[in-house]
Amino acid sequence: MASTRAAIRYAKAILDLANSKGVAEAVSSDMKTIATTINGNLELSTFIQNPTIKVAVKENALLEVFAGINGVTQGLFHLLFENKRFEILGAIAAEYGKLSDLANGIELAQVTTAVPMDAVLEAKVLAKIATLSDKKITLENIVNPAIIGGFILRIGDKQYNASVSNRLQVLKRELSN
Repeated sequence: MASTRAAIRYAKAILDLANSKGVAEAVSSDMKTIATTINGNLELSTFIQNPTIKVAVKENALLEVFAGINGVTQGLFHLLFENKRFEILGAIAAEYGKLSDLANGIELAQVTTAVPMDAVLEAKVLAKIATLSDKKITLENIVNPAIIGGFILRIGDKQYNASVSNRLQVLKRELSN
């Protein structure tokens, strides 16, 4: 929990700095690259999390791995070096993405389905969601065969559950009462 709060604080500070220097888009691109690289590479994630590796080695390695990054992002690496907090770099990158999307009026809609959505269905869902929200929507499809059929739509703090498994649970509760 504390590392999440710290990650949010670092992300807010980096976003403010990037906005003031006019490089928010470049830093946003860097953060997306960092988040996907750390989440997709177990070896790098383990390297960052390892407390026995010196922070100077971590900083140099990360500067080599992410060689083409913006100066503000390099400044984040140096700040994490000074504070010995490299283990929260992935969380900072993820939080930065959320804060950047919020600042740009982009909202994430998660659609959970039993099978992956095709492009036609995805376009229909985006069109329907556009009528519900005045923000730009990015759609994330989560596949969960346990819902059997239908979908679960989650936008912000609202959720609409039209899954077959939910309907079966409701029916089970009604019959047991």
